[in-house]
Amino acid sequence: MIVFVSGLPGSGKSYFAIRLARIIDAEYINSDELRKKLFSKRTYSKGEKARVYDAMLQSMQGAMNRGMSVVLDATFHKKEIRNWFLQKTKGSVFFIEVWADEEITKERLKQNRPYSEADFGVYEIIRKQWEPLTKPHLTLQSTNSNIDEMLQKAMEYLKDDPRANR
Repeated sequence: MIVFVSGLPGSGKSYFAIRLARIIDAEYINSDELRKKLFSKRTYSKGEKARVYDAMLQSMQGAMNRGMSVVLDATFHKKEIRNWFLQKTKGSVFFIEVWADEEITKERLKQNRPYSEADFGVYEIIRKQWEPLTKPHLTLQSTNSNIDEMLQKAMEYLKDDPRANR
């Protein structure tokens, strides 16, 4: 099973995705962690994003070859990137989009986060470039107090969705 967790910076997608990966015993692959490993100075440029997504894809394929489920954590804001990953996947594929109100997002982006330096300026750039998901997906709103509810909804979606193979 491959679970794409997408959303804008500060949406709460990483907070959610790492917990989901633990619950379903999946390998967790995070774009921000890979970016930090690959680049000493991070710019979020198009070329940098391409290298990060390529590294994510290689990690995903390695996990799939080991028979592992995978939770992919990135913005996945471009349809082209999502489709590129889909061409390389085997088995069940699920999309979960995480979003938060802009005021919550602003506050989150002011906080120090271990792997991401994305600030509100990066948020605004990616928001303008956002290409909506057209595949069937679960949309979750992140607040500062609903992680259990989000995980419960995700587990129901992953268990009950008859369209798992896309």
